[in-house]
Amino acid sequence: MIFREVEDRDLIAKARRGNVEAYNLLVSRWERRVYNYLLKLVGNREDALDLSQDVFLKAYQNLSKLEDPERFAPWLFRIAHNEAYSLMRKVRPDGEVPDEAVRPGPAFRMLPMELNLAVERALSRLTRDQREVVVLKIYQGFKFEEMAEVLNCPVSTVKSRLYTALDLLKETLAPVQSRGVE
Repeated sequence: MIFREVEDRDLIAKARRGNVEAYNLLVSRWERRVYNYLLKLVGNREDALDLSQDVFLKAYQNLSKLEDPERFAPWLFRIAHNEAYSLMRKVRPDGEVPDEAVRPGPAFRMLPMELNLAVERALSRLTRDQREVVVLKIYQGFKFEEMAEVLNCPVSTVKSRLYTALDLLKETLAPVQSRGVE
């Protein structure tokens, strides 16, 4: 982890005492990660931006309830998880993002952008729970214990979802790799 002049726990302590600038610095440190996480969950930039604002507002309002400042990241992502799922229940009661199956075209060497799109399509084919564990582990770098805290489920469930999702991604992306992307 990168050494920071002021640690998150110090900023949290200052923000709890009413220092808004300290909280703004916390937001600037975490807003991109939270936004990207939400974007992967809801699939819409405007919704992800709105949700990000809601997450940081709720985090600020409930900062006094954070028992261990060292657990700020899982706590913040749990708020984001709850906000995203709340929105998805309103918009799509079944809770799943539609499967937009796209068949690969003729064999060709994929460019990085095309590979990125292939990965995004593969992610969209996962269930919401599977997609979320992949995002938390691969994109956000959380440990299994932190993921379990964010998702409010046992570590064994997190591992099961992740390994199932990775197998499905491998299966979905295998044709992409066979076309010359290594």
